[in-house]
Amino acid sequence: MRSTELREIGRLAGDVVAGPGTLARDVHRAVAGRTFGVLGVLGAPVRVAHDAIANAAYASVRAGLGLLPRAGAARLARELPAGARPLAASLGGSLALGALNGAVGDRLFRDRRDLALDLVVRRGGRDVVTDSAGLAQAFPDATPKVAVFVHGLCETDESWRLLPLAAESGSRRSYGSRLRAELGYTPLYVRYNTGLHISENGRRLSEVLEHVVHGWPVEIDELILVGHSMGGLVARSACHYGEEGAHEWTRQVRHVFCLGAPHLGAPLERAANLAGWSLARLPETRPFADVVNGRSAGIKDLRFGSCVEDDWCDCDPDELLRDHCCEVPFLSTAAYYFVGATLTRDVDSPFGRIVGDLLVQFPSASGNGRGRRIPFEIDNGCHLGGLNHFQLLNHPAVYEQLHAWLTRGATVAPCGDAVRIEGA
Repeated sequence: MRSTELREIGRLAGDVVAGPGTLARDVHRAVAGRTFGVLGVLGAPVRVAHDAIANAAYASVRAGLGLLPRAGAARLARELPAGARPLAASLGGSLALGALNGAVGDRLFRDRRDLALDLVVRRGGRDVVTDSAGLAQAFPDATPKVAVFVHGLCETDESWRLLPLAAESGSRRSYGSRLRAELGYTPLYVRYNTGLHISENGRRLSEVLEHVVHGWPVEIDELILVGHSMGGLVARSACHYGEEGAHEWTRQVRHVFCLGAPHLGAPLERAANLAGWSLARLPETRPFADVVNGRSAGIKDLRFGSCVEDDWCDCDPDELLRDHCCEVPFLSTAAYYFVGATLTRDVDSPFGRIVGDLLVQFPSASGNGRGRRIPFEIDNGCHLGGLNHFQLLNHPAVYEQLHAWLTRGATVAPCGDAVRIEGA
């Protein structure tokens, strides 16, 4: 960990520890404001004295609460060697930063840049420079077929091999390693700040892939994109911005796979939106609304599956359950696919329709709702029963379906009934 990172962690921890003091101050102000409002002019002299005393008291409390983590981190930072590796270079640090960036990554990008992740290509736990020399060094075994893996919210490039596997798989081989061994695809993993808007990450991914195509050690014949959860939306967004910018990489894309992607939104984010809106109705509960609404822009984009800037630009991010999403056309050169899961074996069971895979309901993963529809072809969809959201990152049934689609003509038993796509 670098000293600058440790100092920023200390400041962030200080803000978090001081948070209850700020919350208590704001609730106190709201309650007192209602009381003094009733008293009107008669209570004005008392209110001036009250507000001065209360503000000073809460300022002291917040300063005291935040002082210890800030001071402790600053002291430890002075002891770190000058050449210390960045936090993201270690597995544990990378996973922790991934989760932190998902929660408040937009604020980190604005105020704590040393903790904000950039969108980068990764291999072997290291960032890859996407020029000719950097790509040649990182991928001496490069092939003409490239599989780009885009993780989901609060995840990192390590998530494809570290997050829960089905017990029956008997192996920790990732999709990338299997595609390399069996079909000759070179896996290329992307890590990014999932707290930023999906459209911001889509634009950046398009730029990075353009560098990759121009600097790849051999001529690329085929690109495929595999996105888990939010990563599926980022992949769609990148294709949109790449085509809009006439980027060369889009002409090599042949397949786009979305695994558990909330194309029509996620119920937990809609519940958070409703909670924040409800709490904001009263002055006494509005401070709690500020806490709920402090979640990242990336999370809020999952309310209805926002992929482009027009979905959120000039809109109130906390307005109640209003869908501004535009339809984003597919690339004409590529086939798009979805894999959706439910905890229940039967996709039509009442429980399965409600809980989906824990985080995404099947109609959203399949892009088929009452008001909106993502135009997946009928043969390009798959339902897997008895799986949760995170098992889609590494499960033999998912891989077999990817393999079958890539070698069109193969038959796969797990999804035999999965092409039945019904509205929500």
